Amino acid sequence: MSPTTILILIASYFGVLILISYFTGKEDSNAAFFKANKSAPWYLVAFGMIGTSLSGVTFISVPGLIGGQQFGYMQGVLGFFVGYFVIVFILLPIYYKLNVTSIYEYLEQRFGKVSYKTGAFFFLLSRVTGASFRLFLVALAMQYVVFESIGVPFWITVVISILLIWIYTFKGGIKTIIWTDTLQTLAMLSAVGLAIYLINEKLDWTYLEFLNSDSFSEKGKIFFFDDPNAAVYFWKYFIGGIFITIAMTGLDQDMMQKNLACKNKKEAQKNMISMSVLLVIVNFAFLSLGALLFIYAEQFGIDIPIVDGRTRTDLLFPEIAMNQNLGKPLAIIFIIGLIAAAYSSADSALTSLTTSFSVDFLNINNKPEAEQKPLRKRVHVYVSIVLAFVVILFNYLDGNVVSNLFKFATFTYGPLLGLFAFGILTKRQIRDKYAWIVGLLSILITFGITSLPESIIGAYQFHWEILPINGFITFIGLLIITKKEIINTD
Repeated sequence: MSPTTILILIASYFGVLILISYFTGKEDSNAAFFKANKSAPWYLVAFGMIGTSLSGVTFISVPGLIGGQQFGYMQGVLGFFVGYFVIVFILLPIYYKLNVTSIYEYLEQRFGKVSYKTGAFFFLLSRVTGASFRLFLVALAMQYVVFESIGVPFWITVVISILLIWIYTFKGGIKTIIWTDTLQTLAMLSAVGLAIYLINEKLDWTYLEFLNSDSFSEKGKIFFFDDPNAAVYFWKYFIGGIFITIAMTGLDQDMMQKNLACKNKKEAQKNMISMSVLLVIVNFAFLSLGALLFIYAEQFGIDIPIVDGRTRTDLLFPEIAMNQNLGKPLAIIFIIGLIAAAYSSADSALTSLTTSFSVDFLNINNKPEAEQKPLRKRVHVYVSIVLAFVVILFNYLDGNVVSNLFKFATFTYGPLLGLFAFGILTKRQIRDKYAWIVGLLSILITFGITSLPESIIGAYQFHWEILPINGFITFIGLLIITKKEIINTD
């Protein structure tokens, strides 16, 4: 596919998003930007959140997991399913009872201002780094496929990407995001569905015949109980999946802001339950596609891409979609799906970061009404600039440094997990001024644990279980700084 064709696709796609923002952003108010006036249909929120949950990296990497762990990822997905019910019946009732705009306002009411700022800061750190990392990887791919050949520098690619996101989010905020996420999820799932159909057609199968085939049996193992040291061990994946969902969805302003846009707690709960079911189905579809990709590659002698001397199974999907004669429709919808997956998480992050900084650090709700909207718009611009700067910075850092920064940022959910768990599960009060020290030490300790040499931990491979370990360390730290008095919850 020519660079010109891809550019037309990108321009058309963003044209549709900007058109959506025109209709959804007519009410340019903080209430619409932060909470969509609490009028978002729960079914749209549920469907759109699938796109936010799956980034551009996930879009191409989950099918590639088949090469190393077959369907083992489904063990984590089952954990996700359980985690959503913790959010539905424990966290959502708290958020709706307190009527918060930022979920970290709970920490202020429970512990005090320092805990509140600590939780909000860790969210900002993790979201800025995580969103920038994901956008960096996709921008890098787009640079390689399109912009390099027409002489556009990488930094211009990044600035244009952020600018386009800013254009369709600066008025409507979360109200616009809910509708654009729906479109982006549809684009992403269409790409997966079409790829599954076309590859099955090439292999002369129906989807059910594929699932019943010997080839699928060889790649379709889900449960791994034999080696506790392995990253794919069931209990690591399953328990880790539960806590990943609680922390990275239930304690994440980005994900919860959409839920808080629903009319009431009951509608938000219907949204989360529906999403939990959809996510199981969608992830099974992604893994089914992965199995088909590997079967197709084996049958037609397609080599798995090698980059910098390393076999990259996550690039098998783009290789087959773009270069293996499955037709232009698949190539087109793959590009659209990749863009949708990338920008559905980036636009959502931009909106939630604007909300968190405005509410948690600038106390926008306590400002004179005439100042609130201009302040929110300025913050939206500043956050956009920060994201662009971080993405461009990543391009000048060593790849291992960037990966470690992303790894470090994911640890910031551990203190959030510990703070919320301590607040919900105990009636103890803490010495609030020390909360940030506990959070920082828990991150450093956890990061150190995962960096232990093989001479100490042997063949053990850390996986998602590191998140509950991180949260537990925070919990113990909060116990240490506990005051003698018990809070009154009556």
